[in-house]
Order: sequence, then structure tokens, then C-alpha cells
Amino acid sequence: MIELEFPDGAKRQFEKGATGLEVARAISPSLAKKAALIELDGELRDLMRPIEADGRIRILTRDAPEALETIRHDTAHVLAEAVQELFPGTQVTIGPSIEDGFYYDFARDEPFSIDDFPKIEAKMREIVERDAPIVREVWDRDEAIAHFEKIGEAYKAEIIRDLPEGEEITLYRQGDWLDLCRGPHFPSTRHVGKAFKLTKLAGAYWRGDHRNAQLQRMYGTAWASQEDLDAYLKRVEEAEKRDHRKLGRQMNLFHMQEEGRGMVFWHPKGWRLWLTLEAYMRRRLAEAGYTEVKTPQVLERGFWEASGHWDKYRPNMFVCETEEGEVLSLKPMNCPGHVQIFDHGQRSYRELPIRMAEFGACHRYEPSGSLHGLMRVRGFTQDDAHIFCREDQIVEETAAFIQLARSVHADLGMETAYISLGTRPEVRAGSDEFWDRAEAQMLEAARAAGSEPVITLGDGAFYAPKLDFVVRDAIGREWTCGTIQLDYVLPERLGAEYIGEDGQKHRPVMLHRAILGSFERFIGIMIENYGGAFPLWLAPVQVVVATITSDADEYAIEAAQKLQEAGLRVETDLRNEKVGYKVREHSLAKVPLIAVVGRQEAETRQIALRRLGSNAQELISLDAAASNLSKEALPPDLAAQR
Repeated sequence: MIELEFPDGAKRQFEKGATGLEVARAISPSLAKKAALIELDGELRDLMRPIEADGRIRILTRDAPEALETIRHDTAHVLAEAVQELFPGTQVTIGPSIEDGFYYDFARDEPFSIDDFPKIEAKMREIVERDAPIVREVWDRDEAIAHFEKIGEAYKAEIIRDLPEGEEITLYRQGDWLDLCRGPHFPSTRHVGKAFKLTKLAGAYWRGDHRNAQLQRMYGTAWASQEDLDAYLKRVEEAEKRDHRKLGRQMNLFHMQEEGRGMVFWHPKGWRLWLTLEAYMRRRLAEAGYTEVKTPQVLERGFWEASGHWDKYRPNMFVCETEEGEVLSLKPMNCPGHVQIFDHGQRSYRELPIRMAEFGACHRYEPSGSLHGLMRVRGFTQDDAHIFCREDQIVEETAAFIQLARSVHADLGMETAYISLGTRPEVRAGSDEFWDRAEAQMLEAARAAGSEPVITLGDGAFYAPKLDFVVRDAIGREWTCGTIQLDYVLPERLGAEYIGEDGQKHRPVMLHRAILGSFERFIGIMIENYGGAFPLWLAPVQVVVATITSDADEYAIEAAQKLQEAGLRVETDLRNEKVGYKVREHSLAKVPLIAVVGRQEAETRQIALRRLGSNAQELISLDAAASNLSKEALPPDLAAQR
């Protein structure tokens, strides 16, 4: 007999080898009818899989949040079966669930087209309606390899060969179709439902290696209900409208090109946005007691070996050699350079904490296929800082940083959804006692700042735990922006020391922290959050003075100068075009304010002010406009000081 404990604490005994379905049936026939999966000791399992030992069990229905990943995984299998029925000779490789959906990689000589999607989706619905049982089978390794080789599935055979010896080989039979998979899966294809949609095609190399064969990756999304699918598709449509790459072109902010893959060419308007953000961050850091520094872009190999980055990050470092035989690297991060500044001269415990900040330009090699506008680049600038402190200062410094990061994110239009605490990863430095203490310190700091962090098991850095800030944008998407990481390792590796109150040498603790993460990515997120319609203080161009007739050109130039003297970023539009055309064009460029002037406005020294998104206009004197708008355009930190 085995004993199973239920979520309410009740315990019941069952025959060894009882299935989840039998357990559900013993509770009630209605539960057995709705059951789709079980969770046994935190692991999702097939409903029909025998239970061999005591444990804690939950019976999950298809509508349970935990079942959504299985809906997507099962839908990937249904997709693969549909493709092989429609396109005989296609090989299947891997098909995992991913965030918001799934994909499957196919090997086929002829290219797929999105025009194939309707008939593939129709075949998928047909497979769902078959209600074919999905059955887990355990196979002998050699027999499984021979089976897949016989049916021409070379990729599946290769996957099995590469699995560790002794690992159980499980296949799932879906009607007459068979696939290699660890599972879990629902009892039948009916449970998949029809709330799915194929979304796009992409190329993918086998096992992510460009030296291997190129495959065709078919993406899709799947949800528990049609309502959920419709809501997701609406979010996607809104996200496409807000795509920072599209808006970046439309607003003339930046561009990227093949000759500088992963590098950003900032145009004047984009650079104005950057400088406005940088000036704001510089003021916030100075107010919080940070000292700004600048460290070299290129350092010698031996330095990176001493810091440990050469072994860990070498594949992502840009390396060069000089004619003198030096091996150098562009810095992938700023922290080792900051330790060098800390080490320059003797430090006393009285100086701590030292908060050292740098808008540090870094470079990391990212595969070209992973590059994505401003979100994933090879050259980036971090709003980086490191706090060197004593161990007794960790909680206070971390809590103060949390408050600062929250305030900055709020000023920049994003709500802090939650803070996550990444705990010890499987491969890590330090003893369990160290990790117990370090995790407790970060948890205490988060709570001291009024946050109860979400625990993300195993997500810490290899040297210590970390807190990550997850912000939510205007359409509900979540982005990880900002982090603080506790580090005892790098000060040890690079010999950082201070003289303690006892007159002895001690190692400082190093807190790695960033609020934006990188300027490039954060600006990309801001563009999408605001849909390009930045608040007045951030807008690259705050006001365009546009003329109705050429008679007003001289007054338009005068008005623009007056607004510039009030501290506003202003452009004029004196073209011989209709004013309606000008207004539409500058609205598409997301200019917050358009000051329309004609002969009448020139005579009365007024402007007709139009705000982005409104058809109304406000007739106001030029002097009043300059005064009012200069106050309205103040950054939030400066406005708070008034």
C-alpha cells in the first residue's frame, strides 16, 4: 500500500501502482471526469501513470493554471502529427512549450509557408476531435533508436543516442502517431482543446549550432479557452503597433545595419532621448550618494583571468591581439574595473559604504540570430554601480536601493509588479551555510523595503543570491529591469581590502546593482510602453511650431526661440504644406505639442496649442505658453523639488 496526502492535509491509502485517475475516481466520479493531470510531490505527471510510493498529491483539471504548459506541449505534438499527415517525409525534431505558446522544428526539403497554416490548423482540429488516447510507453534504448531509424527519423535517433546511459526512454503514442518525449501529457487529444493558432515561421539550426543543418521552426500559441486566446491575440496586435523598431524608424530615433550587427546608430532625436534619461539618472544617483567613475574599455587577458570572467564569459567576449603579442578584450561588464578603483589606495571601514557608479559601455558577443532591435544587442551601456560595504551594512544598503529603483521605475512610467529573489543555483560557489546567510540577508532587505519577494529557486548568480525587479508596462507585459546581487567572490579574487575598526584587513562585500539594466533595452521598453508618445519631459522634440501660411514664418521663428529660452526642445515647420498635413505628420512622429501659428496668431502674439491625441486646440499667449510649458516639461525629480 502507499499513502497519499491531499492539499487539505487528509491522507488516504491506495494500492501500490494506482493511477492518478483511480485516485481521482476514489474521491468522486465527477472529479475523475474532469481530471487531466496530477501533481505528485511538486512534479506534474500523466493521469494514467502508476504511483509507486508515498507522496503529496493534487488532482489537476485542464483549467488549472499549472495545466497551461501541458496544453501547449500537447498542442505541439498535435501540430507535429498534423504536419506529418499533410506533408509525408517531414522529420520532426523537438517541440517544447514556451512562454505564451510552443514551437516545433521540422526537417523538410521544401519550405513551409504561412499559407499552409489554415490547412494545418484544420488538420490539428481534426486530430483533437479524434479524442485519441495519449499513452506513455517505456522503450529499450536500442529498440527506440532502431524504430526511429527505420521510419526515417534520424534526428530522434540522434537525441536518444546522446541521452545519458541508464536514462529511461519514454515515448508517447497519440493514436497511431508516436513521439519521443518525457511528458507529461493529457489522457487524450480532446483535452488539448481548439484555442490555438499558428503564428509564424522561422529558421533554426539543429541544436542551435550554425554548423548543423537548418530546420524550419513553426511557432504557435495555445490557451485554455477561446476567450484567453482572443485576449492574447489582441495583446499581440497592440504590441505590434508599439514595436520599438517600427516606432524607432517612424520617430527617426535610431537605426541598425548589417555592418554593425547588434550596434545602435543613434539619430539626433534618439540621442536627445538618451541624454535626457542619462541626465535624470545622473541626478538621482548623485542624490542617493553615488560617486561616478569611468573605467577602461579594453583590458588585458590576465586581468579577466584573475577576475574569473575569462573562463566563464570567454565565448561572449570580443578579443583582439596587438602586434606586441598582447591579448586584450573589450569589457563585457564593469565590475572588475570598479574593484581596481576601490583597491587604489588604502580604504578604511569609516569610508564604507562606497557607492561607485558608471554609465559603462560594454560589449558582448551575441549570436546574430538572437539579436533583436534595442532589446538584444552586442554593444550596450549599463547604468551600473557597485556598493562596497561591510557585512552589517548589506540589509540597509539593499533596502535603500530597492526604494530608489522603485521610485525611478515609477518616474519612467512603469509599475514594479514584483521583486524576485533568485536562490542558490545547482552549480555555485560557497558553502550551504554561506548561502543560508546570504539568502536570509536579501530576504530581510526586501522585507525592510516593504516587499515580499517571489522566490525563484535556483535563479541566483553562481556566487550569491540576487533580487530582480519585474516591471509591468501599459499593456500588461512584464519586463525584468533592474537587479541587485550580493557578491563575496569577486572582492576575494581581486584582493579588495579595507582596514577594519580592529586595525586588521577585511574583505568588503560587493553589491552589484542596476536600475535600468542597459540604456538600449530600457529605451526600447519605454518606446513600447508609451507607444512612442513620451511624457513631455522625455520627448525628444517637445514642441513643433508649425505655420499656416508663409506670412507667419517670422513669428514662428520668434515663438520657437521664446520656447527654447524657456528650456523646451523645439523645432519649426515652415514648409509650404497645408497645416492639416503638418499636424498629421508630427502626430505620427509622436510630438507631444504642436503650436500652430498664422497671421492672426502673429498679430495677437498667441499660439494655437494642440496636444497629441486630441483634436482640440488651446489658444494661449506666447508668454503664458512658455511659462506653463517650461514647468510642465520639468523631469519628475526636479518638479518634486519645487
